[in-house]
Amino acid sequence: MARPVTIFTGQWADLPLDVLAGKAKSFGYDGLEMACWGDHFEVDKALSDDGYIQSRIDILEKHELYCFAIGAHLVGQCVADKVIDARHKDILPERLWGDGDPEGVRQRCAEEMKHTARAAKKLGISVVTGFTGSPVWHMLYPFPPTSQAMIDEGYQEFAERWTPILDVFAEEGVKFALECHPAEIAYDIQTAARTLRALGGHKAFGFNFDPSHFIHQLFDPVEFILSFPDWIFHVHVKDSKVKLNGRNSILGSHLPFGDVQRGWDFVSPGHGDIDLDGIIRALNRINYQGPLSVEWEDSGMDREHGAREACELVRKADFKPSDVAFDAAFAKD
Repeated sequence: MARPVTIFTGQWADLPLDVLAGKAKSFGYDGLEMACWGDHFEVDKALSDDGYIQSRIDILEKHELYCFAIGAHLVGQCVADKVIDARHKDILPERLWGDGDPEGVRQRCAEEMKHTARAAKKLGISVVTGFTGSPVWHMLYPFPPTSQAMIDEGYQEFAERWTPILDVFAEEGVKFALECHPAEIAYDIQTAARTLRALGGHKAFGFNFDPSHFIHQLFDPVEFILSFPDWIFHVHVKDSKVKLNGRNSILGSHLPFGDVQRGWDFVSPGHGDIDLDGIIRALNRINYQGPLSVEWEDSGMDREHGAREACELVRKADFKPSDVAFDAAFAKD
C-alpha cells in the first residue's frame, strides 16, 4: 500500500478547518497534518471542552480524511529561543504571550507543549511536528569570538528546557518530531546529531524530515535520512530553488520570500531542486511507513493550483520497494 499523502494546514490557517478539509479532499489528499493555530486544532479547547476533539473528528470524517500528525511549530519556537521579541508576540495567542517577559513566555510555551502531547493523545495522534527554538542560533557566525564551551552551554540549556516536555510526550505515548530548520537547535546533519546527544537519545524525540531546508544550505537531504534512519518520525514534501547568480547569497540578504533578488526561495514541489525520487528510495531503505505531508509554500503560484499539483506529483512519485532482485529471473535453479 502506498504511503498516505497529506497536507500541512499551517499555510491555510486563514480558512476554517471545514472549508480547508473540503478543498483538501477535492485536491486528492488522504488526510491533514493539522496546525495548532487558526481554528484547525486548538490545544486549550482540546483539553477544556468535552466536545472539541469530537468536532475535529467529525470534520475529518465528513470529508473522508485522516489526521496522522498535528503541528506545534509556533509555540515550540518560543520554548528555547534566546531572544524573545515582537516576532514571537506576532505568532502567539495572548494567553501565552502575557506581559511579554521573555522567561515567562518560555515557561508558558513549555507548559503548552506538554498540553499539546496530552491533546494529541486525546485525538489519537502519535506524532507532533514542530520547532524547538534555539539558545545558540544567534551565535551562528562565530564573531564576536564564540567558544565551543558557549555552544555546549546552549545545547545544555536546550536539553534542560525540552527534557521535561519530552518526558510528558513519552508518558502519553506521543513522539515529537523537530523540523530541522534554520533558527532551530538542529538545522543540518551535524547539529541534529549534537541535539540527539544533548538529549541523551530521548525516546520521544526525533525529526520531521523536510528537504526544503537542506537544499538551500547546499547539502544532500538524502544524507540526512540515511544518517538518522531510526529518528525520522514524519516527512514533509516541500521544495526550494537555489538561484545563486554571482550577486546574491544563500543567506537571503534580509529580503522577503518571493523577492527575485534572493539567492534561494521556497517553491511548490516539483519546481525546485529536491530529488524526490532519491528521497523516496531513501525512505524505502529505512522502511518509513508514515505519511508524505505536503507543506505548500510558493510566493509565485496560486496555492490551490500548487496544492492540487503537489498531491498528484507525490502520489505519482511514491512507490513500494522491490521484494525481489530484478535479475533473479536470470538465475539458474
